[in-house]
Amino acid sequence: MSGGAGYIGSHVTVELIQAGYDVVVADNLSNCDLTCFEGVKKITGKSDLPFVKMDFCDHAATEGLFSSFKIDAVIHFAGFKAVGESVSDPLKYYSNNLGSFVNLLQVARAHGGCNVLFSSSATVYGEPEKSPATESTPRQSATSPYGNTKQICEDILRDSVKAYPEIKGIALRYFNPIGAHPSALIGELPRGVPNNLVPFITQTAVGKRECLSIFGNDYPTPDGTCLRDYIDIVDLAKAHVCAVRRMLDGQMEQPYEIYNIGTGRPVSVLELVTSFEKVNNLKLNYKFAARRPGDVTAIWADPALACEKLHWKAERSVEETLASAWAWEKHLAEQ
Repeated sequence: MSGGAGYIGSHVTVELIQAGYDVVVADNLSNCDLTCFEGVKKITGKSDLPFVKMDFCDHAATEGLFSSFKIDAVIHFAGFKAVGESVSDPLKYYSNNLGSFVNLLQVARAHGGCNVLFSSSATVYGEPEKSPATESTPRQSATSPYGNTKQICEDILRDSVKAYPEIKGIALRYFNPIGAHPSALIGELPRGVPNNLVPFITQTAVGKRECLSIFGNDYPTPDGTCLRDYIDIVDLAKAHVCAVRRMLDGQMEQPYEIYNIGTGRPVSVLELVTSFEKVNNLKLNYKFAARRPGDVTAIWADPALACEKLHWKAERSVEETLASAWAWEKHLAEQ
């Protein structure tokens, strides 16, 4: 699993191990440390869980990984993900996010092929004409180099699968992953100022941040704030297990498949903030600020295809998810 020590990767590792799969975690630790990896070992009881510190842009290192382990499927998380940084330093993002994926596919081919699960994003839909978005909703021009790398990597996987029969692929288009594992041993751990809403909420609640800014309260939505599809991180992780199982059990109907991973329920930014306050019985210091460039007014998923083909659906409520996020933040504060 490339980038497996990060937020999503750590939760997916837990679910894969609990489903009976052997997992190798590989990460260069540029976006994270080993906090969540150590949490995974505690949750699963796998004290000997393999970890390889490596960069997937390094061909020799990637070759070494495939030579050292029998790899039946790869989940590719490795990539930079800050939208703002991608705008200010696009070459960093194109070099790393595209280079690592191409390298991975080249080495996988050289070792006889592989099942590849790509971590994509709802950002590929841009500002859709209508929601909910289905897998056939047209992709819009990306609003950032980060978003563009997701689109290009989808295309790279699609074209590789078409050209090389030894490669099969699934792209999961995540909507907005939030929350933490119920154990509070792993969760979202951003470096520096959070780019995502929920860690900024929890850091404000715990006193790390003075005030939460809600960007825009004049959107054409019920309360003026953006509408999003917030998916619990454990539910999201379980979707990966379903997708890996579909690949390894030979159930794919096409050699390249795409699935939306979301709840299908739109929740506004303000609604999420007030729900956090209510669930955790606290008051947040927040203010409204100007709209943020590139923010989409409203987008949420139609997850029907994933329900039908992957036999997966989101189960945890927003309230449960926000309680888990706060438990994780308090756990960090106690360290």
